[in-house]
Amino acid sequence: MGTSEFDSSSDDEEVGEEPLTPFHISWLPLSAIECSQFLGICALPGCKYKDIRRNLQRDVEELQNQGVQDVFVLCTRGELNKYRVPSLLEVYQQQGFSVHHTPFPDGDAPQLEQCCQILEELQLSLENNRTTLIHCYGGLGRSALIAACLLLLLSVTMTPNKAIEILREHRGGGAIQTVKQYNFLHEFRERLVAYKESRDVSTERSVSR
Repeated sequence: MGTSEFDSSSDDEEVGEEPLTPFHISWLPLSAIECSQFLGICALPGCKYKDIRRNLQRDVEELQNQGVQDVFVLCTRGELNKYRVPSLLEVYQQQGFSVHHTPFPDGDAPQLEQCCQILEELQLSLENNRTTLIHCYGGLGRSALIAACLLLLLSVTMTPNKAIEILREHRGGGAIQTVKQYNFLHEFRERLVAYKESRDVSTERSVSR
């Protein structure tokens, strides 16, 4: 493939031969919810921001080497520009990944409807035995939150605190970062029930018409 697809990250690629920031994928085993699959979580590939220096081409090659097929991106377009990977989604598509872009702001939690959409798509990827990866900027807040919600969704015995414990074991103590994310996770099941009930009612109304 041509290098032009990676131009967005190459403008100062080897300035002073700076050492690259390590790029690490954490594979979260879903055995706790009786699933044989793993869910990959990582920081933003190719990111260049402050003291972080990654190489987009190398990071994408690492995703390919580890067999990733579906990529869920939670960063906004503004973040991709800020962290100097503006063409990331296009690069993913050019390299044959199935891309799911459902952004919400850093440090925040998604709208419940958006969260349900992400989880439905995640479930579908995993059910189809697709090697699936999710990332935001640091792979700690938003990504860990969605992964924890997936654990709660797929296991009736999973608790919010246990889900956080599992994510911190695999991603470090910074996983699930903000009060808003913590509260969203603890209220997730209750709000999900109410959301499904309201959706069922609206469906019944439209059918009865």
